[in-house]
Amino acid sequence: MLFYGVTIFLSAFLLFQVQLVIAKYILPWFGGTPAVWTTCMLFFQLLLLGGYAYSHLIVSRLRPRRQGTLHLVLLAGSLCLLAGQLATWRTPLLPPAAWKPTGSDLPVLRILGLLAVSVGLPYFILTTTSSLLQAWFAGTHPGRSPYRLYALSNAGSLLGLISYPFLVEPALALKAQAGVWSGCYAAFVFCCGWCAVRAARTAKPLLEPGEVTSSRKSQKGSEAAGRPSRSKRLLWLGLPACASVLLLATTNHISEEVAVIPFLWVVPLGLYLLSFIFCFNSQRAYSRRLFVVAALAAMVLVYIVTRRGVTEVGIAEDIWIHSFALFVCCMICHGELVALKPAPRHLTSFYLSVAAGGALGGVFVALVAPTIFTGLWELPLGYLFCGALLLVVTLRDPRSWLNGRRRWVWRAPAGVALAALVVAPSLQVKKFYDGVIRSRRNFYGILRVREEDATERVEWHRYVLRHARTVHGFQFVDPARRRTPTTYYGENSGAGLAILNHPRRTSGAPMRIGVVGLGVGTLAAYGRKGDIIRFYEINPAVVELATGPDSCFTYVQDSAAKVDVVLGDARILMQRELEQGQPQQFDVLALDAFSGDSPPVHLLTREAFDIYLRHLRRGGVLAVHASNRYVNLAPVIWRAAEEFGLACTMINSEGDSEAVWGARWILLTHDKNLLKLKNIAAVASGREESHKPIRLWTDDYSNLLRILK
Repeated sequence: MLFYGVTIFLSAFLLFQVQLVIAKYILPWFGGTPAVWTTCMLFFQLLLLGGYAYSHLIVSRLRPRRQGTLHLVLLAGSLCLLAGQLATWRTPLLPPAAWKPTGSDLPVLRILGLLAVSVGLPYFILTTTSSLLQAWFAGTHPGRSPYRLYALSNAGSLLGLISYPFLVEPALALKAQAGVWSGCYAAFVFCCGWCAVRAARTAKPLLEPGEVTSSRKSQKGSEAAGRPSRSKRLLWLGLPACASVLLLATTNHISEEVAVIPFLWVVPLGLYLLSFIFCFNSQRAYSRRLFVVAALAAMVLVYIVTRRGVTEVGIAEDIWIHSFALFVCCMICHGELVALKPAPRHLTSFYLSVAAGGALGGVFVALVAPTIFTGLWELPLGYLFCGALLLVVTLRDPRSWLNGRRRWVWRAPAGVALAALVVAPSLQVKKFYDGVIRSRRNFYGILRVREEDATERVEWHRYVLRHARTVHGFQFVDPARRRTPTTYYGENSGAGLAILNHPRRTSGAPMRIGVVGLGVGTLAAYGRKGDIIRFYEINPAVVELATGPDSCFTYVQDSAAKVDVVLGDARILMQRELEQGQPQQFDVLALDAFSGDSPPVHLLTREAFDIYLRHLRRGGVLAVHASNRYVNLAPVIWRAAEEFGLACTMINSEGDSEAVWGARWILLTHDKNLLKLKNIAAVASGREESHKPIRLWTDDYSNLLRILK
């Protein structure tokens, strides 16, 4: 059993490590949005389904000798693929920069294609390991339960998750991570090959070839009685689907509010795996009555944080409450799933159903929900689905308290609780749409335009663009005030000072201004006749809401400057402009491409700064918006300034708390005299003592854990 356990543990460890490595690598290619991770999870769930289907088919249709031979061929093929990648890409797993997408269309299909080419076959092999080796173990060790190996598999997965943000990511660059992973994968191939050879020689078949396709009439006695019912198979599908929906929806919620980083991906996924470990290791870990009470408490907490809002409750409390709710619901789903597990002869079909349920949940969250919902409604629907499934399995259980002598005493409160799960999402939807006149959801997130102070304080009547709980700008309706720069872009902000005090501005010469991130187009308010302002924006919904024919915002249309809006990832577009011999010669380039408080890692690396500087005119200024509630971006920017020999200063501006808000901008330039100008020097500050030097961020290395506040 030891060799089987080591192989399964190693495969699970590598399975989840490679998810984080490749997801972090391609995250910058698609704007750093939470949907990148959701799409990656969808790919991994689909491949997991394929791996379990493969295991089920070969166990049910081939004798152990042929099973081992076929699997050895696939193992050898996966090693050849990694070797080929090393020869052509110079590193395994990680596609070269030439594979970056050239447009913002069909991002989901592009991600799925990239993952298939880069990690598809090795990942597929890893997904087959747990169920296949459990089947081989059952064949070589008759009478011993293989299900504890599944708990060991999830323990390996959990260790792979936890070790990545705390050990692997801080210590190794991405290429080094890929190299180390490939070496460990080679060790796994050796272990798995040994298991395949042993199973081919000694394992007894769990099912005779073709038995699964035989008619039911040919099965008699206890054999027929042990066949899982159709309703049980539906629960094998529905319970893991519910857990998968809640996992991905909770991850989306956390990523929308904080940051799209592996450190935060690990929290919900780790809790999800813990529930698997606890439930499959021992059925005593799950008590239906205990977790019903815990679920009711979790729903009360979720309702409170939803009603009060994240701003009032606090982001840490919001994360812990939703994580607690996720863990409780996953324990319910997986605890009830374990209670329904079949005899070992049906093991592979059981795992196939579990994987199919997980894939269905992934398809719903990644593909269906963004199409049919304008809000993150899959999360409350997941809670409702969990409650409904719990009611079904409890009613099916003849020993449950809903089927005892006092069943009607318990069924009434159960019905009330289920009704509450219906009402709570309805209230959440109502609050979401209060005052909302436009709402858009796509791959890049959820956007809402709210109308505020339309009747009270009419002079403050305005339209506000929100992404999650972050305001991306607002504009007054009053014609006398609608050209006023608001929020983080007031005249005393770093961006405002850089534009208004630039020598070309004070001399009356026309300026070229670049802006990474459109928002509502506030910086267009600084444009004068003869100026050119070029916005780079990756999200087509933002462009539609800020400049479309039905837009509520007029900063772009009202600007006296010529305004261009270019759709796509700013870094990729700017790199292409350089390759085409079209440096933009910006006098000021403002970097403000944040999705909520999620830092755009790929826009803060050495390679990115090199692109920005090549687009600046001599004496130009790079203004980086560094306001953030959760991470301190200043050390990253200071380190980049040192790398390129730039003069650097920080502008911490105060606002009036209504029209103009406090903001932190960092100005970088080769012209030290520009930062000595009176209006800039008067409010500028240098590096704070708390800004300890950090390692330079590159496309191959970044570590958000080091700069969390």
